[in-house]
Amino acid sequence: MLHKRTPYLIAAAALAVGAGAGAGSYAAFGTDGANNTTTVVQQAAATGSPAAATKTMSVNGVYRAAGDGVVEIIATTPGSSGNSPFPFGGSGSQKSQAEGSGFVYDSAGHIITNNHVIANASAISVTFSDGSKYSATVVGSDPSTDLAVLKVNAPSSKLHPLTLGDSSKLQVGDGVVAIGSPFGLEDTVTTGIVSALNRDISSTNNFTISGAIQTDAAINHGNSGGPLLNMAGQVIGVNTQIESDSGGNEGVGFAVPSSTISSVVSKLVKGEKVQHPYLGVYVQAANRSGAAVGQVKSGSPAASAGLKAGDVITAFGGQTIQSPEDLTAAVGAKAPGDKVTVTYVRNGSTKTTQVTIGTRPS
Repeated sequence: MLHKRTPYLIAAAALAVGAGAGAGSYAAFGTDGANNTTTVVQQAAATGSPAAATKTMSVNGVYRAAGDGVVEIIATTPGSSGNSPFPFGGSGSQKSQAEGSGFVYDSAGHIITNNHVIANASAISVTFSDGSKYSATVVGSDPSTDLAVLKVNAPSSKLHPLTLGDSSKLQVGDGVVAIGSPFGLEDTVTTGIVSALNRDISSTNNFTISGAIQTDAAINHGNSGGPLLNMAGQVIGVNTQIESDSGGNEGVGFAVPSSTISSVVSKLVKGEKVQHPYLGVYVQAANRSGAAVGQVKSGSPAASAGLKAGDVITAFGGQTIQSPEDLTAAVGAKAPGDKVTVTYVRNGSTKTTQVTIGTRPS
């Protein structure tokens, strides 16, 4: 059975005028009625193609190599009238601020961070490691992967682009380093290991981000958007969420992998819209093997193909499906417009249908 999880987005929110800072909780997994079912739903490297780590450094060495490329981000948003997603957010005409982290992507001044750090911001500032501060504009964002690209007009002397590593080469137990501004404490370094790979987390629009890296490196509110680095100083993820009963670090953090960063950010930098494949089902673990359909979204490609709640998908495009995570990955590997054969079991009978992959709605 899938367990109910309590993840938190990790941008710190605070009143511009007033007391304290808080964090907004966010249910990372979509549900189907009373059943807690999982919703199934990248930088061309700044200094060349992503490469496998060839030189292992100490934690201090990683910090010295990458620290100048990490930034603190303050996003100012208009206050709400009781609808703020943050428990200590603004109200009425007050303005609130979200604190997050990011890193320099290239020498043109592009900055990578989480979409939830800068969403709905009326003003954004970026502070470099030397304390210099610049206004930033949003070049593009992709809520489905919780990534965003900012742009600052800063001199080249301030820009220290970080290189993307290859997240596909990570192994459980590999050392990692997180750099960011938890609770506004800039240039904070924590370290740990890759605790697990290929986790599913949820974006702010309730679609699944697959392939997430789980780490026990201390990640707290304000680390959102900051880099998770391998021991060669390469970015292998963007720190995005924690799972916590208390709302603070309990040793279970998640980062969007560099493979996703590379494919998404390369489009956002060029002003292109990122399109994601869409099937339109909520699934959960089957009694045996496969992905059990809990709900089919009306008007979705799955609905058009005749899939129904209760079906158990066992193959997708010729690939055996043994779990909901398998289906997530299989759908994610397709492109809108692709025609795919789906094998499923309904009332004990094996059936096939063809589905035309759609474009994920916003």
